[in-house]
Amino acid sequence: MKGVLSLYSPRFSRTVVYMLQASEYDVAAYLNWLLRTDDFSRVMHRKQLVVTKPAGLLLAFMRLGMLAQLVFAAYLFQRNIHMAVIELIFLVLFVLSAPVVWANLVVVPLVLGRWLIIRPYHLVRVRASKKGFAGHQAVKIAVAGSYGKTTMKEILLAVLSEGKKVAATPANKNVAISHANFARSLSGDEDVLIIEYGEGAPGDIKRFTKITQPDIGIITGLAPAHLDKYKTLQKAGEDIFSLADYLGGKNVYVNTEADGVKSFIKPGYLLFNSQKVGDWTVEGIKVSLDGLSFKIQKGDKVLQIKSRLLGKHQVAPLAMAAVLADRLGLSERQIEKGVTKVPAFEHRMKPYQLSGAWIIDDTYNGNIEGMKAGLELLKNLPAKRKIYVTPGLVDQGAESGKIHRELGSEIAKAAPDLVVLMKHSVTDDIVEGLGDFKGQVVIEDDPLNFYTNLDKLVAAGDLLLMQNDWPDNYK
Repeated sequence: MKGVLSLYSPRFSRTVVYMLQASEYDVAAYLNWLLRTDDFSRVMHRKQLVVTKPAGLLLAFMRLGMLAQLVFAAYLFQRNIHMAVIELIFLVLFVLSAPVVWANLVVVPLVLGRWLIIRPYHLVRVRASKKGFAGHQAVKIAVAGSYGKTTMKEILLAVLSEGKKVAATPANKNVAISHANFARSLSGDEDVLIIEYGEGAPGDIKRFTKITQPDIGIITGLAPAHLDKYKTLQKAGEDIFSLADYLGGKNVYVNTEADGVKSFIKPGYLLFNSQKVGDWTVEGIKVSLDGLSFKIQKGDKVLQIKSRLLGKHQVAPLAMAAVLADRLGLSERQIEKGVTKVPAFEHRMKPYQLSGAWIIDDTYNGNIEGMKAGLELLKNLPAKRKIYVTPGLVDQGAESGKIHRELGSEIAKAAPDLVVLMKHSVTDDIVEGLGDFKGQVVIEDDPLNFYTNLDKLVAAGDLLLMQNDWPDNYK
């Protein structure tokens, strides 16, 4: 009954537009969410609608549409106030259907606007950016992979900026129109451009290479992600490695720490991991809550690396950035200084203290390889009590069950004292993967309440790792 009444709440139209916004205006994803929602009062539980111009227009369209339907019903009733019972029933049903009707019709202006205005506009901008990239004399570095792209880009930006004029695509703006906007922002005298490629559907990476025309490619790894569109890891890998194909197999750096890349590696690729970057060797790795340190060496040349980033999995991208900086002509002092300026990234293994406990916020993590890296850190760092928190992973496609059982197994190996699982559709698979795990397991039904009261869970000396976060539109 509560679910039915939520259709007639004053907040219903706002909730519907929020669902569109949270689905990134993907009509199929929105309609699927709409279909499976039985109580709209619980949809905006963790976040709220951000009233941007598109959201405001859609909100006005929906509200005016429902109002028009009600006014039309009142007009029909006034025209025939003595209508038959069957006609009255149909009129009541017509009135009651308004929320459902306009929750579906709200996609009409979205679709029309996308096809008639947005797509043609984007096409013009992207075509213009292709000419801009082709005419720019900077060294263009493309960063692609299932995970770690933004971190790799930000590391490169910090390090290379010590000796070059560098520009990079902002935040995780990594699709064609974002690249076009980036091209428009350039002054033209940059020495290096760093462009992040976001894989969303088959053919994306290949298309981005033709537009941005990179000179150097970096592939950060391959793991199950976006499998709702790619369907298989093989298809995702083929798209990501189309960057290497564009470059003819030259000037391609590949992180080999993820097993998924192995079948795609060809002779001529420059391989890097936490032991080696090409013919440079990595030694003396030390990891703590203050960051990590190590040295890389080739012959008589030695670089001492110290960073605020957490986790051994950050060694490979830091070392790779240092080696590339050396190749591009930066001095040892510039490289070492640049590495120290790499910030701890928001929601990516970022530590902070709460009630005397250390919290590691890794809630932007969205792939199994990243989860493993965080769990390895949790296992190796000292603490009075270790706590692990996750809802699981999204967009894992047909592999979801297998991947979440693997995640459960990795959690058990890390042996935290307490595991908190946010109740979702994958929870049972994680629990199954935990096997005979001896620690305490808690299933949390209210994530917002949990995170809001985190200070009541932890105590001095605790270490808590939070990995991934599910948007409202996932079950």
